[in-house]
Amino acid sequence: MPGPAGDPDITLYICRPAGLTGEIPVLYHTHGGGMILGDARIGLPQLLDEWGRGLGIGIVSVEYRLAPEHPDPAPVEDCYAGLVWTAEHAGELGFDPDRMVIGGGSAGGGLAAGVALLARDRGGPALLGQLLMCPMLDDRNDTASAVQMAGLGVWDREANHTGWTALLGERRGGPDVPPYAAPARAADLSGLPPAFVDVGSAETFRDEDVAYASRLWACGVQAELHVWPGGFHGFDGMAPQAALSQSARAARTDWLRRLLAT
Repeated sequence: MPGPAGDPDITLYICRPAGLTGEIPVLYHTHGGGMILGDARIGLPQLLDEWGRGLGIGIVSVEYRLAPEHPDPAPVEDCYAGLVWTAEHAGELGFDPDRMVIGGGSAGGGLAAGVALLARDRGGPALLGQLLMCPMLDDRNDTASAVQMAGLGVWDREANHTGWTALLGERRGGPDVPPYAAPARAADLSGLPPAFVDVGSAETFRDEDVAYASRLWACGVQAELHVWPGGFHGFDGMAPQAALSQSARAARTDWLRRLLAT
């Protein structure tokens, strides 16, 4: 599909569970990878199994350009362009344009939040909800949990510094970072779709994610927050059989099911 004006085309992976008729809800997926790695197939089999077949929804996963070769705003603009195209072609794809949810984990969660802000500010597609799993939201990298996780665990403070610097260059941590790149910078979160936010208690993103959910509530946005005790970044993917991982996946599925029933 065409990319943002003047930019290369974008690849979308469009998946629809077999055997379903009529227009079905769709999850627009933005993959993780710290803004610097990964592709649109990350986590796709699990999404298709748990939510595609399990909830009867379509999955669209976007292949966006990565930093540092393609710094901000390329990643979020690619994701937004893919969302607009999906909404405009929902009918022919068999998707219900009134039941579109955006979601992603880690950097993908940050991109999902950024695209939700873009859609609000540009009068773009009306999203039913935003599913933000351990989202990467704040380039300043200076919360208590970021400091606690320096040199520890998966995607520690130093790795986070690397990812944000690749995306923003010398702007990282400064006054000129747009909220679409780092949603924690947004001055106003009102008018956004209902959000699910979750994060592990033992990861860099803990405090920025809790703060984001709190600000959503303060702005009158429906939000559901889960802090998984002892969870490190990506725990549910690395230890999928653990009780904590199963609880996290069940909470996300339950939220989606309730959201789609509204």
